Amino acid sequence: MTWFLEQSEIVTKIFYYLIQVVHWTILISACAYAVALMLGLVFGLGRISQNKYIRAISGAYINVFRGIPLLVLIFFFYFGLGQLINLDRFVAGVIAIGVCYGAYMAEILRAGILAIDYGQHEAAMSLGMTKWQTMRHIILPQTFRIIMPPAGNEFIACLKDSSLVMIIGLREITQAGREYANQSFLDFQTWFVVALLYLIMTVTLSRIVKFLEKKYSVHGYGVKNDN
Repeated sequence: MTWFLEQSEIVTKIFYYLIQVVHWTILISACAYAVALMLGLVFGLGRISQNKYIRAISGAYINVFRGIPLLVLIFFFYFGLGQLINLDRFVAGVIAIGVCYGAYMAEILRAGILAIDYGQHEAAMSLGMTKWQTMRHIILPQTFRIIMPPAGNEFIACLKDSSLVMIIGLREITQAGREYANQSFLDFQTWFVVALLYLIMTVTLSRIVKFLEKKYSVHGYGVKNDN
């Protein structure tokens, strides 16, 4: 019983130490995901463009950045490109994660757009809408609702992969955990709390995604009402 109380006190102390940097993990993940969404939209639309050069450039972006490990991209944007144009650690980390996940989001968005029946394009065009108006007002709103489950999963993966920025000294949960473990030599307890914090965030996000998925599901592309 005494051992259990001692361990509880240690874990609680570590928890309060690490909770102070949780906002940095969330901020890095949110900023990187915003970059990924923008790049995904641009190159996802590029993949279905009628211009063969735009399709080729978009395909090259997707193939290149899906084929390079995220850790290598972080090194490249901070130690490589970052040294040439003086990128801050935070900016370099966000760009690296955003560029990597942008390639995956492009394919998700492309698949979502192609899932919409082409008859809706034709119906909108027959009403006098331009291709851009059709895409903006008819296709994309439905696409974002269809891709919500995989897009939500990408954000969860992005949150977990944000731990890799510790390699360039960016202080978030994992980096703070390493600092604490090195100072206290409490490796097991420290990494247990780090894992617990990530688990809490990912499970919470999973429930939010599941709720949004059910709320905004498109008729004909519904989700099962399972728990």
